[in-house]
Amino acid sequence: MKLLTSLVATLLFSMVGVAQATEPVARALRVDVCVLGATSAGVVTAIECKARGLSVALLDCDGWVGGLTTSGLGATDVGNKDAIGGRAREFYRRLRVHYDRPEAWTRERRQDFKSRGHEPGSDAAWTFEPSQAQATFAAMLADAQITPMVARLDRSATGVAKEGARIMSLRTESGIVCHARLFVDCTYEGDLLAAAGCEFEVGREANARYGETLNGVQTKNADKHQFAAPVDPYVVPGDPASGLLPGVMAGGPGVEGSADARVQAYCFRLCTTDVTENRVAWRRPEGYDAREYELLLRHFEAGSTLAPWHPVGMPNRKTDTNNNGAFSTDWIGANYDYPAADYATRAWIVKEHRRYQEGLLWTLANDPRVPEKVRAEFNRYGLAKDEFTAHGHWPPLLYVREGRRLVGEHVVTEHHCIGTKVEADPVGMGAYAMDSHNVQRHVDAKGHVRNEGDVQVRVPAPFGISYRALVPQRSHATNLLVPVCCSASHIAYGSIRMEPVFMVLGQSAAIAGALALQRDLAVQDVPYAELRSLLLSAGQVLTWPARR
Repeated sequence: MKLLTSLVATLLFSMVGVAQATEPVARALRVDVCVLGATSAGVVTAIECKARGLSVALLDCDGWVGGLTTSGLGATDVGNKDAIGGRAREFYRRLRVHYDRPEAWTRERRQDFKSRGHEPGSDAAWTFEPSQAQATFAAMLADAQITPMVARLDRSATGVAKEGARIMSLRTESGIVCHARLFVDCTYEGDLLAAAGCEFEVGREANARYGETLNGVQTKNADKHQFAAPVDPYVVPGDPASGLLPGVMAGGPGVEGSADARVQAYCFRLCTTDVTENRVAWRRPEGYDAREYELLLRHFEAGSTLAPWHPVGMPNRKTDTNNNGAFSTDWIGANYDYPAADYATRAWIVKEHRRYQEGLLWTLANDPRVPEKVRAEFNRYGLAKDEFTAHGHWPPLLYVREGRRLVGEHVVTEHHCIGTKVEADPVGMGAYAMDSHNVQRHVDAKGHVRNEGDVQVRVPAPFGISYRALVPQRSHATNLLVPVCCSASHIAYGSIRMEPVFMVLGQSAAIAGALALQRDLAVQDVPYAELRSLLLSAGQVLTWPARR
């Protein structure tokens, strides 16, 4: 068994959630497996590789381990919890053990917690505080003796070295060259798959491409999170010559079902509280521009009374707060460049999203054009003082709902989600609705503002995700697996893109990768019958109804 050499000891590793260390001394690292991205999937992938006797480097691109699971997304979207097994379920079981302890409830009594996710008789907790998710992943990594290293991929033309279709090494921005026999891209953006020359998509395919009905431009299905009354989109109401308000796009939405390069909106998943002594007041951000919220205020004046957010209760009187309504925490249209952008541009987009969302919350709590009842709702809450303390109590990661998507050996489509196509090589299951947030805001035929792109269609039952959806085309890369930005159409990815599913696919990728290394095979040649046996032994759920 290969072990990390003494070179690793000379590297300055970061601990979970701690800022990047100073320039490392060592310049080379040799391991069996290099995992790029310390998302929830990356953590599970690294742990599974280590458990199978492989040396592993877990490269944390953000300085924040656990991805969205530790950055505010505590209201776990899963669809059917029985479809989640393996190490993913172990994570949620550990959370249940924690919250079954009376001392875990410091700001409310366990019996007073009325939100979902802690049902009697369940073996797992599906709603949790960000700090506890972070502590749980830290404990799992410590048990596996894995220390994530803060390092970002050098995304220049020479950042990934290949011989033919085989990746030999990647280089980080700080100059570390990581040589590995297997690479796993666990980023939300798909940076490694792109740098390795794999085919990918950004945006929405046309319905015609895969014979789907819910892909591409979707005006007819976009009846949720929609303006409930006519709202004028022009700077001077009724005067198109005055120009459009911020966030409204010129031109029509596009032909129904046609392709575009736009991506569904992002937001921060906020951890808020109504406990006075643990509450931080909303901040009016630097650069606040009231014009950005004019559509929201006009919507209220047109009769809307909705408090435009969705705070789901977490333990200890906290929330995971998501988008809700026509104008909310999703900043529609502001993220199109993000998936393939350089690091500096991404950082600017993240900073701007925070400014927009802070400004939105300050407006909802303070602007006199907001109905008094809504203002009272927002003044009752604030950011949780005991969360994200090093980040001003604001989540460190933007919710990147969709970045690049691999175009691999197999593409998961709407047909797999609804069960009209069933593949013979599942490595995990999707169970959530086909869910896309709004993509653009436009002017309709009547001269009113409308949102476009929201789709929420349930799947009839959990469905299998093919191993080949994790595998690049053979001519592109033979030793790379992609469990997060996997090969799926936009609308199918809307069902797959859930944190528990990413963890499941990460573990399955690790098991498949270990088998490939053991047999000296390309990842495309892993024998599925043997892989299936190993997956079932590891507790993965591969068929429905679930048979463990």
